[in-house]
Amino acid sequence: MVAQDWAKAILDKSPRKKEWVTFKNGARTVDAFVAQSQSTAKAPGIVVIHEIFGMTDWVQSVTDEFAAAGWIAIAPDLLTGMTPDGKPARNLAMSDAGGMIRSLPPDQVTADLNACVDYLKGLPSCNGKVSVVGFSWGGSQCFRLATNRKDIASAFVFYGSGPDAADIPRIQAPVYGFYGGSDARIGATVPPTQEQMKAANKVFEPVTYEGAGHGFMRSGADPSGSEADKKAREAAWVRLKSLAGNYK
Repeated sequence: MVAQDWAKAILDKSPRKKEWVTFKNGARTVDAFVAQSQSTAKAPGIVVIHEIFGMTDWVQSVTDEFAAAGWIAIAPDLLTGMTPDGKPARNLAMSDAGGMIRSLPPDQVTADLNACVDYLKGLPSCNGKVSVVGFSWGGSQCFRLATNRKDIASAFVFYGSGPDAADIPRIQAPVYGFYGGSDARIGATVPPTQEQMKAANKVFEPVTYEGAGHGFMRSGADPSGSEADKKAREAAWVRLKSLAGNYK
């Protein structure tokens, strides 16, 4: 990936244990970045689904932030094995990653994420409660996984669109949404998703941050990001940390 120096600098200063691991989805091997909570007690797990730009330095950094908040965090590289030259997908330019991610088979994405949840649940340090979080493209995949996986503890959807209405009745986990007030494209999808979730008697609690744009969790961590995005990011972390206590 093209380096995000500010994100890499944050990650390099982290005191937490971080490593690249692999897990199996049938015959397919998937790379993943893991950041461990510093707690000595068993901790809840969280699967972090990357943006359409793939496994950037920021994705690794935010995965580490979830570990700092008390989760065992794992970010699967959903482009593993899909590059033309067979090299690790995390070495791609962001523009190349975007085009490849758009062409990923949806069933493969679901199977990779299910295998990642299983891997996380099997770690001795995990208490068995596994949530999922995703950003933009990953936010949509997070919401979609909630329709395909009954045992996830919760879904945190950051500026991602909702699933097909026909799939919503399958959702079991509470879904918490995080949206930017200046993100008109995704913002327009929230009211119909609210109506569909309510009609199916499902928990969906969206919050919209005034003035924040699409991608505010990344932009708000960037020193050059807007003040609105920085405020939204800070408020979102307050909310995430308060919700984390439900799964310890």
